[in-house]
Amino acid sequence: MTQFASSVVYMGRVVDIKGEGIGYATIYPMDEPIAGTATNNDGYFSFSTDLPSQSNVVVSFIGYSKQIVPLGILTDSSAIITLHEQPIALEEMVVAAKPSRQRNKRKAMAALLHKVYVKMLEDFPTNNAKYRIVSDVRMDSEGEPWGMEQMVATITVLPEAARNNRDSVQFRGEFCKRYFAPEIRRLADTILAGNTLEKINKKHNNIRKAVNAVDSGVVAHKALFAMGNIRYDFEQSIGDLKHWSVSNESEHETVLTHVEKKNIFGIYKHAIYRHYIIDSETYSVLRFSEHADYAINIPFGYKLDRDQLQLLNLLNMSDNEITRFRLKKARASITLNTIYQRRDGKLYIQEKNLHSEAHILGTRKMAIPVVLGATQRVILLEKDGIKPFKRWEMNSRVPRQIVPIY
Repeated sequence: MTQFASSVVYMGRVVDIKGEGIGYATIYPMDEPIAGTATNNDGYFSFSTDLPSQSNVVVSFIGYSKQIVPLGILTDSSAIITLHEQPIALEEMVVAAKPSRQRNKRKAMAALLHKVYVKMLEDFPTNNAKYRIVSDVRMDSEGEPWGMEQMVATITVLPEAARNNRDSVQFRGEFCKRYFAPEIRRLADTILAGNTLEKINKKHNNIRKAVNAVDSGVVAHKALFAMGNIRYDFEQSIGDLKHWSVSNESEHETVLTHVEKKNIFGIYKHAIYRHYIIDSETYSVLRFSEHADYAINIPFGYKLDRDQLQLLNLLNMSDNEITRFRLKKARASITLNTIYQRRDGKLYIQEKNLHSEAHILGTRKMAIPVVLGATQRVILLEKDGIKPFKRWEMNSRVPRQIVPIY
């Protein structure tokens, strides 16, 4: 007689080093991420799976080191998992002492940048790669968390497409869970779903059907993975010697920093700091961090285009609010970190994390304060015989499940 495994309920609590519960931490089995869940406001969680008890479970939250624990220890609510803070990778290096005059000499800097670039050409693959990821996007507004969206997805990266200035990141969402507190449950049907933007687009006869099917949840997760194209950024700025410096150096690691600033008549300003953490001996990239500050001040307001309106759609603005919205002021601060893994002599993405704070103001006093945090962790990497996705594989809606957080 054939025997079937039955699902077992696993539970526990996620806390910080002070023993306080961590809300909206994520817990998922590495072999079955869609079976995972998120903690409630007090850090408690439960989920069911029929995986064997020795299977590994990932426990994570933005700003903390992830923990990998065996499934079998999560037998009841008294199981405690403690997460330790992990500061944004380069926070302390941004304010490092200025380099010496010798290091600032353009000739020496050019030689160093050339060595790093040659090593990049050797380290980063030119073949297609496929990543299976778990992507968490959390959003707060006015200091209150409204919820989180977790998506399991497969991403194909096409390096040759990037060289031809084409989209090199193909994103196919597999399954998605949205976690919300009960008091904002009414938002769950439209937040991150693209519904509002579709209604706007349908008013225009020249909008193609494919555009109407935009899934802004996918847009958010794909955008995070596509951010921080390290080789492209390096190639664009390698000749800009006066804006490079060595902001930190040790026996094992050296931090190369490039600063880019722009000010267009006070209407638009940005400052971008890119930090390449390299091995001091081999010149290989270990990590990459990018911090950017943006400010926009448009006296009479600016009507956003269709792509820019996706941001407001993510924030669940109504049809009427979006159609009347004209951007007047905005400021944002974004920090992005990328950690790499080495496989067969090549470097592939292992993890990305992001923290962003923004404040958007419209001409009709529509102010939108937003704090967003996100992590993407690779749970499976394939690098041989990878073919691009077909268009139909990427255009379908991602199934979503609403999960109340109590």
